[in-house]
Amino acid sequence: MKITAFSDTHMLHQQVEIPEGDILIFAGDMSVCRTLQDVAGFNDFLATLPHQYKVVIGGNHDHLLASSPELSHTLLKDAIYLQDDSVTIEGIKIYGAPWQPIFNTNACDAFALPRGKVMRSKWDMIPEDTDILVTHSPPCGIMDEDGGVSHGCSDLLETVQRVAPVIHLFGHIHNHNGIKKVGKTTFINCNVKDKNNRVRPALVFDYPVR
Repeated sequence: MKITAFSDTHMLHQQVEIPEGDILIFAGDMSVCRTLQDVAGFNDFLATLPHQYKVVIGGNHDHLLASSPELSHTLLKDAIYLQDDSVTIEGIKIYGAPWQPIFNTNACDAFALPRGKVMRSKWDMIPEDTDILVTHSPPCGIMDEDGGVSHGCSDLLETVQRVAPVIHLFGHIHNHNGIKKVGKTTFINCNVKDKNNRVRPALVFDYPVR
C-alpha cells in the first residue's frame, strides 16, 4: 500500500507536487485563517487527484473546521474528514486528531489547547489498535524544534509510545520535513511549506514502511 502525505499548504496546494499513491493523507493547515472559500477550494483540489482514498484533518489555521465540524464534512465531500475519529482502509486503521498545544500569542489558534489535563484528554481518545496516527502537532522532541524551542507535545509523545502505531504523521513545524524511526513507530513530518515559503513535494512511502 503506497501512501502520499502532506500538510501545511496554506493555500499553496496547487504548487505542491503530489506523487501518486493508494491513500492520500493531509495533516492540517489547508488555509491561512480564513474560512469557507478556503475549505471548498481545497476540496476542489482534492477532487482532481487520482488517489482512491483521501483522508484530511485540520490544523491551527483551519478555523472553519474547528467551529463547524458538520459543515466541514459537507465541504470536504471528496475526502474522509477525521476529527477525533478513525477510518479503516484496506485493513489499515487511521486515526485523526487536529489538536496542538497553544503555540504563541501571534499564531492562529484553531484546535489549540493548553498543555496538561485538557490536552491529555484528547490523546486518551486514540485507540490502542491504531495503525496510522495523524495529528497536526508533532510529539515533543521529534522534528518539532523552531527557533531553538521544542514545540511538540510531551503528552502526545507518551501516548504514541504507549499505543505504538506503525506510523505517526504530523506537520505544523515548518523547518522540519522527513522520516525518522524511533522504537516501534516511524515518525513523519510531512509539511510542504518551509520557513522561506518554498514549497516541497508531498512525501510518499510504503505501508508498512520498508
